[in-house]
Amino acid sequence: MISAVINTYNEEKNIERCLSSLSSWVSEIIIVDMGSKDKTLDLARHFKTKIYTHPHTGFVEPARNFALTKAQGDWILLIDADEEIPHLLSELLLSYMKSTISFLRIPRKNIIFGRWMRHAQWWPDYQIRFFKKGAVFWSDKIHSIPLTRGEGIDIEAKEEYAIVHHNYQTIEQFLDRLNRYTTIQAKEMYLEGKKFSWKDLLHEGTREFVSRFFANEGYKDGVHGLVASLLQSYSISVIYAKLWELEGFNEGRIDLDEFKAEETARSKEETYWILEKQLEKEPPLISKLKLKLEKRLQT
Repeated sequence: MISAVINTYNEEKNIERCLSSLSSWVSEIIIVDMGSKDKTLDLARHFKTKIYTHPHTGFVEPARNFALTKAQGDWILLIDADEEIPHLLSELLLSYMKSTISFLRIPRKNIIFGRWMRHAQWWPDYQIRFFKKGAVFWSDKIHSIPLTRGEGIDIEAKEEYAIVHHNYQTIEQFLDRLNRYTTIQAKEMYLEGKKFSWKDLLHEGTREFVSRFFANEGYKDGVHGLVASLLQSYSISVIYAKLWELEGFNEGRIDLDEFKAEETARSKEETYWILEKQLEKEPPLISKLKLKLEKRLQT
């Protein structure tokens, strides 16, 4: 028996598509709603669903753990309302039900601003979403990594075996989530004793951008990759700015010479990655010689 578990909050644009991808092959569908004010629940009742409620916490993890306690199945499929399960993936999941595996890591196809993002850490974006009851747990922290018991495997990263995630569809949607999530993340950092530093504010967002756009080749997704990488890096900077706010907007002096040194280091990091990716297109011997020359010029 498979229980599909979904947490919802104002998902009238997504819920029917999600439920339609489940209704023919799972045994029960558990919905835990966090106070939707739109037609989410009216639409969900057109399907064979069991509906529960949970207080709205601003993020899903606390309600997710509550939802798992309501599932009766031996296996649980955890899915978000803006996701759907393609037919070939459902067949593959069914084939694992009699195996000794405790959980599966499933690739996820993120559709962002109308495009499947294949780089910038958006693919294969493995998620633990199909597991034996009791094998996977989440903490109550935002974006927490699940704790697991037993043996797990990765499903091959192919489009036909990937959860389809209709992720950010507009810039406004991204910024709305950013504002909510960064507030929660800043509070968590503050309670853990993290102290604000202007150097963190300067560098952590840059590191996020460099990681996504250069190291994880977001540039291969064109303008979509650039915008998504910049927005993700901005979200990191906002977390540190909100940490500063929680500390009471403390006064802090910034020495211009020190700031210049930090900015120079940041610029060198970006320049290094630009050269690195350019040289990947060159024959090996030429690229090595060019890289040595460019590094000498940077010092």
